[in-house]
Amino acid sequence: MRIELTERWSRREFLAGLSLAGTAGLLGLGPRPGAAEPPPETTTIRLGQGKGTICLAPNFMAEEFLRAEGFTDIQYIKLEGWGGYAKLLASGEAHIGMGATTNRIMGIDTGKAVVLLAGVHVGCYELFGTDAVRTIRDLKGKTIAGAPLGSGAYTFLASMLAYVGLDPRKDINWVEHPPDESMRLLSERKIDAFMGYPPEIAQEVRAKKIGHVMVNTMMERPWSQYFCCVVIGNREFVRKHPVATKRALRAMLKGADLCAREPERVARFLVEQGYTQHYDYALQAMKEIPYDKWREYDHEDTVRFFALRLHEIGMIKSTPQKIIKQGTDWRFLNELKKEWKG
Repeated sequence: MRIELTERWSRREFLAGLSLAGTAGLLGLGPRPGAAEPPPETTTIRLGQGKGTICLAPNFMAEEFLRAEGFTDIQYIKLEGWGGYAKLLASGEAHIGMGATTNRIMGIDTGKAVVLLAGVHVGCYELFGTDAVRTIRDLKGKTIAGAPLGSGAYTFLASMLAYVGLDPRKDINWVEHPPDESMRLLSERKIDAFMGYPPEIAQEVRAKKIGHVMVNTMMERPWSQYFCCVVIGNREFVRKHPVATKRALRAMLKGADLCAREPERVARFLVEQGYTQHYDYALQAMKEIPYDKWREYDHEDTVRFFALRLHEIGMIKSTPQKIIKQGTDWRFLNELKKEWKG
């Protein structure tokens, strides 16, 4: 795998226009609570920037909020390719980041040295199918395309299949294809379904009217009740730097609030930084993805729900209770919620 520090000058230049003091007040997470805290134990913070989608925008938008929290050396570490994001955080090469809930649960099950700190947003995945499949149960014996085995798209779909009593390892044929190829195959009815996500993928499939939406996880229960992406920290970093962890998490959640309240600004930033080429698709995603649920939803219940699904089909060995005990730390989130209420 190839890891590199991303260019940050244009990111800083763009975010400088946020007028942080005013934006922080607008978001309901002003500087007063943080000012009563000691400074972070370290002024260096490394954020994982895995091969992902623009639904991870709060991670990308956090930089200037991190500066306001006392961090002076902020590094975004980019990972090329699939499957190494958990290693990036577990090894300590990155201190904190965002990723798919189901993948992070599987990492905890295999002993990765990471902890879940908070859910960030609900929904981003959409399941598209041909006329031959109308419900998730109809996928039994069918061919579904998507990112590689072990990707967030696959593990999330595995939990969906488990929820209706299917086993993804036995009951479906999962084939790995790049998004463009998957869309083409679905339009030609050479596959039965395709798991999509923003920016270009889900929005483009809908725009081109390829197949039909079987499940929109942003809107349909039970998926719309649980966080699909979470903030993850390196366990040792969290243990040694609790103040820095809380301040970093505050910055990430401010980034989520910014996505919810100023989708146009965030969409422009995502295009400026090269995360997507299509402003319209980015804006649509920012407006559709529920970034404002982190104060309301039960974060632990999300872990319990997905861990139970993955445990039922043998994709993890640990029980939900063990995953929660060994792989979560909600104290920083709970403190921030109290600050917000105050």
